[in-house]
Amino acid sequence: MKTDNLSSPAVIKNILAERGLMPKKGLGQNFLIDKNILRKIAESAAEDGNRRVIEIGPGLGALTQALIEAGLRPACVEADGTLEEHLRDFFGDDIDLIFGDFLKIDTDSLFGSEKATVVGNLPYYITTPIITKLIENRDKVKSVTMMIQREVADRLRSAPGSSDYGSLTLFVRYYCDVKSVVKVSRNVFYPVPKVDSEVLKLTMRDTGAVETSDEKLMFDIIRSAFGKRRKTVLNALANSEYLLWTKDFAAKVLAKTGIDEKIRGEKLDLGDFAALANTARELLG
Repeated sequence: MKTDNLSSPAVIKNILAERGLMPKKGLGQNFLIDKNILRKIAESAAEDGNRRVIEIGPGLGALTQALIEAGLRPACVEADGTLEEHLRDFFGDDIDLIFGDFLKIDTDSLFGSEKATVVGNLPYYITTPIITKLIENRDKVKSVTMMIQREVADRLRSAPGSSDYGSLTLFVRYYCDVKSVVKVSRNVFYPVPKVDSEVLKLTMRDTGAVETSDEKLMFDIIRSAFGKRRKTVLNALANSEYLLWTKDFAAKVLAKTGIDEKIRGEKLDLGDFAALANTARELLG
């Protein structure tokens, strides 16, 4: 590995100029130029005890460099093939390189037998699909330390009743322990994006955060409640394409669960939705 500081704006500009490259807005290429934040991300990944880590979107390799300095070996998944020559020249045999779209890559061959530690500065436009894919593969993933748009981070950490609270909040909260690592100003990127960011660590739970007899039904109820979030929970559940319940049945489920049918779904917490699913499953038989 070369020793140039890849978090230096001058080094980044020189590499781009020498290679005839430009940051690709369509791939969300905003390069982090704060060594302290890079170190915190690497330290968060190192907490898992895995030497091999999977890095989504290394870009020019600033985080890759920090991971190696922390004693880790990155397996880097990069969608931009024009960066291959730079990454191979700079890091040599210190990394494994996989070129392709993370959302299309076969996870069995990527993750291997050991539960994986995943890190990345995620492109804002595909943050939710990447989080979803990682959680769906939670049997192969130990944790994810990720740089995401502050707005999305707010959604993942939000409480019932807030405007940020929604089905994504509950999906992540059910399967993961969510911890903020560091908040990140837009001014520590090159080029400067239009939004601030935050680094979160999602640690996969061994079991769901609440007990439910039917996970799929619980999430169908959640999607129904937030799909029509201005409606009362009774009307949202009674008019759901996911549930196909009559209004009488929805009212019966709510009454037996002890939830006011006039409340909006955004006021309910994960335990409430689990209770609704458990009651509905009991009544449906």
